[in-house]
Amino acid sequence: MKLVVFDCDGTLVDSQHMIVAAMEQAFEEFGLRAPGRSDVLSVVGLSLDAAVGSLVPTAGARRVEEIAEAYKAAFGMLRRDKAHKEPLYPGIRDTLLALAQQPDVLLGIATGKSRRGLAAVLERESLGDLFVTLQTADTHPSKPHPAMLQAAMAEAGAEAHRTVMIGDTTYDISMARDAGARAIGAGWGYHPPEALVAAGAHRIVGESLDLAETLMDDLKALDILS
Repeated sequence: MKLVVFDCDGTLVDSQHMIVAAMEQAFEEFGLRAPGRSDVLSVVGLSLDAAVGSLVPTAGARRVEEIAEAYKAAFGMLRRDKAHKEPLYPGIRDTLLALAQQPDVLLGIATGKSRRGLAAVLERESLGDLFVTLQTADTHPSKPHPAMLQAAMAEAGAEAHRTVMIGDTTYDISMARDAGARAIGAGWGYHPPEALVAAGAHRIVGESLDLAETLMDDLKALDILS
């Protein structure tokens, strides 16, 4: 069996506006100057505590935890506000459905999102039944540590050389490489394509609409390389 694992934020869904808005609210709650949009997007993919710690490196562990909790609360409120959305990128639904129809392909997710946050996305989009493994920041070290992807492979019963990881950040690419999996960079996400190349991506897909065709080619190549 072949395993295709996706990151979530910046790869499957475009949640940047909600992430930035929630981070701004969390920082403002403690009288701190909110980080810029580019700074916030640069840490998307890390677990929340690691992301906040990176944005405020001088803060102690307690304050990082407090800001992280404030972010969770703010994000939850934004999710209930119809004015804020985290939509699927164009073509992603069709890509997932097409892959799910392949008899020798399993699907998974490995994300810095919380289990609760991922469940909300999958429920809203009615996609949960497509995935055999869901790995989140709740129970693993932050990316780029390979534990999350290793757990996905173990749960799916897939070998590393028959696993493909698709993600938009250098953390995804490094995680895949360290786990021995093939790494595909999502060029439509939050880290620039040149950074994904430098991190070791085997291939970059520039547009989400082109992902299905690229993945089908890569999955055929896995049969040849196996």
